[in-house]
Amino acid sequence: MPSFDVTSEVDMQEVRNALDQASREVVNRFDFKGTDSSIELGDNSIAMNSANEDRLSALRQVLQEKLVKRSVSLKALEYGEIEEASGGRARQNVGLTAGISSDKAKELNKFIKALGIKGVQSSTQGEQLRVNAKKRDTLQEVIQSLKEGDFDIPLQFGNFRD
Repeated sequence: MPSFDVTSEVDMQEVRNALDQASREVVNRFDFKGTDSSIELGDNSIAMNSANEDRLSALRQVLQEKLVKRSVSLKALEYGEIEEASGGRARQNVGLTAGISSDKAKELNKFIKALGIKGVQSSTQGEQLRVNAKKRDTLQEVIQSLKEGDFDIPLQFGNFRD
């Protein structure tokens, strides 16, 4: 029986490369001179620091541009609150979400069942979703429908088996 897996992953090497590029651009750009702006990568988060909220939003934009160029989905980013730091500075933490939570898995299962395609079954397996069907064409229909849907997480389709 043909099947495929739906996953939500973030390529951390691409994120690291995008952060390096963004850091280099911030150092060289005139509008960031003297603001002591920085971007740092944690385990599953990115810490951004700048002189004020205006420079922080510009920093966020630079980061987003570099992530898009590296094909990292912006849906994987969860922006935290902008915090006031000492000396009137501003900082913000950005979480990187990877894996499909149980709530999102239920939402995806419900969406697949609502498509009403005959013979399609989906089940949650850890942080991924396995979709089975009798025909390969119906699986491709499901993939197309999932790509068109908006689930606020990046979706990848892999492990396609006949």
